[in-house]
Amino acid sequence: MDLSRTEGPGHGAELAERAAGAGARYIVAVGGDGTVHDVANGMLRCTAAPTLGVIPVGTGNDFAKLLGVYRHQPLRAVARLVSAQAQVFDVGRVGDEYFVNSMGFGFGPEVVRVRNASPARSGRLSYLIAATRAFFGFRSPLLDVRAAEHRERGYMMMVEICNGTTAGGAYRFAPEADPADGYLDVCLVRRVTPPRFLMAIPRVMRGTHTRMKEVALFRTREVTVRGIDTPLLLHLDGELRNPEGHECTVSVAAGALNVLVAK
Repeated sequence: MDLSRTEGPGHGAELAERAAGAGARYIVAVGGDGTVHDVANGMLRCTAAPTLGVIPVGTGNDFAKLLGVYRHQPLRAVARLVSAQAQVFDVGRVGDEYFVNSMGFGFGPEVVRVRNASPARSGRLSYLIAATRAFFGFRSPLLDVRAAEHRERGYMMMVEICNGTTAGGAYRFAPEADPADGYLDVCLVRRVTPPRFLMAIPRVMRGTHTRMKEVALFRTREVTVRGIDTPLLLHLDGELRNPEGHECTVSVAAGALNVLVAK
């Protein structure tokens, strides 16, 4: 068994690609969703990708919820991985980068930006604090969303495109998402007033926001989002990105990632 420590963003991808190229059958990411994102991207650069395991020691650990290791201490998570079964998951793709759990436009990346700038970045409460702070300086962008299943243009608070069920640690944007069904679940939230925003937070945490008039959910294999009057800012598994131009196409890579799922 070889152990390697990441030294910063992107280093996990380099280490995973190197290990996969050397013939590793299993690669275990020890960290949060950002670490898992990097490691998975490094693995997916290889023709014969190894199987990914996760020991969650981050804040949100959203991807770990899909793998049966969420809220387990590291030693317990290791024990569960020993008897875990390999399964095939989908991943999302934006340009030449993949995401394993979710990506988003609008309010989602703004929360990430505010949280990254905050001195207190640990704990699930940090997401709620960042979301509250971000909202009062946020202006919903004018977006055009195009997919075979849904087309809409308007001022949107956020567009979260999900492979998993949650993002931000506790927010169930796509409560019915299945990471192995060959589709991405899109949660589109139209511009809302401050009272509706405050009302929506607990509903998103419960997954009952789907009945709100400002919300649209649909499944798709590919969706294009275009910023009408502003450049796009997005996050991939909680990692900020500034794509060139005003348009971004998101697609599913069905069955691209082998993962260990504990029972």
